[in-house]
Amino acid sequence: MEARDSEFKKELNATLQARSELGPEYESALIDSFLEKVEQRLDATLDRRVRRHLGEQQIKVARGAHTPQPPLGDFGERFGFGIVSLVLAIPLSAIGVANAGIEGLVVAWLGIVGVNAFNAARGRPLFRRSENRSKSDWED
Repeated sequence: MEARDSEFKKELNATLQARSELGPEYESALIDSFLEKVEQRLDATLDRRVRRHLGEQQIKVARGAHTPQPPLGDFGERFGFGIVSLVLAIPLSAIGVANAGIEGLVVAWLGIVGVNAFNAARGRPLFRRSENRSKSDWED
């Protein structure tokens, strides 16, 4: 990792030196070139991580290991989902009443109750976050 960091320091120094030699009219081209190199490095790092993760998953599947299930129901996420659905209920109710009267209101609330019931019946959060991330996004 340190070798690549010194490599980037050399690239940055070379870019800055080229800028001082070529002048400000080439500044944007030099910056674009340097940023492209940074992007290529990030892409390569991401590719390595994805391949390693997929390989680990394939090994787990091949060995017959089951993936650990996250704990059922994260209170904060479920509470947030309920709050968001209630906030969205206001404009949905207004739209339903404006377009179809009381029937529209009933349909809107049946939809809201249905979505919340489905989320509660699933027994797990709507979105999952990866808990197996490395300490830094910049590390391999």
